Amino acid sequence: MIVTTLTHLETLEAEGIHILREVAGQCERPALLFSGGKDSVVLLRLAEKAFRPGRFPFPLLHIDTGHNYPEVITFRDRRAAALGEELIVRTLDDSIRRGRVVLDHPGESRNRHQSVTLLDAVAEFRFDCLIGGARRDEEKARAKERIFSFRDAWGQWDPKSQRPELWSLYNARIRPGEHIRAFPISNWTELDIWQYLAQEDLELPSLYFAHPREVVVEPSGSLLPVTPLTPAPAGAQVERRWVRFRTVGDIPCTAPVASTAATFAEVIRETACTLLTERGATRLDDQTGEASMERRKKEGYF
Repeated sequence: MIVTTLTHLETLEAEGIHILREVAGQCERPALLFSGGKDSVVLLRLAEKAFRPGRFPFPLLHIDTGHNYPEVITFRDRRAAALGEELIVRTLDDSIRRGRVVLDHPGESRNRHQSVTLLDAVAEFRFDCLIGGARRDEEKARAKERIFSFRDAWGQWDPKSQRPELWSLYNARIRPGEHIRAFPISNWTELDIWQYLAQEDLELPSLYFAHPREVVVEPSGSLLPVTPLTPAPAGAQVERRWVRFRTVGDIPCTAPVASTAATFAEVIRETACTLLTERGATRLDDQTGEASMERRKKEGYF
């Protein structure tokens, strides 16, 4: 008898493929959330391994804040086109024009407002499951998530109303109006993601690797990118530094980190030594109680 032992990454990959097939088997109208970020790139690879040579049994969906880095949007469109899969994009700009989203001021982060546009898309297409790239190691609220996370008829998440998942048995049963959020890479870490990206030699937006960029250094040490959306504060000193992004989201709330890591191997070494999670280090909106992840998730966030 030949006994085959899977590596750590092979075990995670097999679990992710199993979860995607469970979604396809149990849900009628799922969609895979694809932003062009590194975690959603891994999801696409898992979907390829789960369903090729056939088409994906779900479209790709992106909720575009209108404040994304252009390199990421260009990559998103190119990757979806290369796969030949349907990409549905819904934007916060449309939600703002319809009065569904009202900003306190034009320059505020739109990140927390994505829930409105997302839930409108769920209603429009009658999605019964959204497949996302959230991971439990990212943030303490996400650590409470099940693999199949139940959302009520208002799209809300209640950590006390989730279903048991003993023996990796997943329950996608819902009533009309409710839906499931499925997280195939929930058990992965940031280091796992980078090691898998390197193993599969997957393309990423260039922002994830070190490059020179104009930034403002805050007293806390955080680096704020200087962009047309986020100009330098009056009197602030603008410096040009080598940086990269560990996570990519809405420009006003996503900060880079100082880095010279320009290859997969260099990023992996750097990630293995860091003591801060990527969101804790670079997502400015996660660092305030006003827009905490748990509060946003209860309102329907990813």
